[in-house]
Amino acid sequence: MMTSWYAERPAGGSARAVITLTLLALLLIAAVPVALLAAVIMMAIGHLAGGLALFGGSVLAAALAAALAGMSGIRHLRTLLSGSGFHVVPLDGNQDADFAEPPSGGYPDVVRLDRSEYTEIR
Repeated sequence: MMTSWYAERPAGGSARAVITLTLLALLLIAAVPVALLAAVIMMAIGHLAGGLALFGGSVLAAALAAALAGMSGIRHLRTLLSGSGFHVVPLDGNQDADFAEPPSGGYPDVVRLDRSEYTEIR
């Protein structure tokens, strides 16, 4: 069963790393508004360069953490898909995931077309 695979499989080391990096990125992104408030207060009391550095540093740290979490997540997904732990079954010529033809139903005015006689427009 496909759903039991997710529930039974414990998170490995690389999955834990991806989760940790994602949580770190979310925390740093959530801290950006707090850093903006602190930077405005610092600039109001006269520390212009310090306020700008605080806000710029927080935005830079959040962006780097988000990029690192995204890259490690993509790498983990590629490893998961290419490994033997996740089986992807390719569709053969008779299967089409987007289109399933209903049975004719015995209607006399229905014209059945061969696949070569029509094209799908998306």
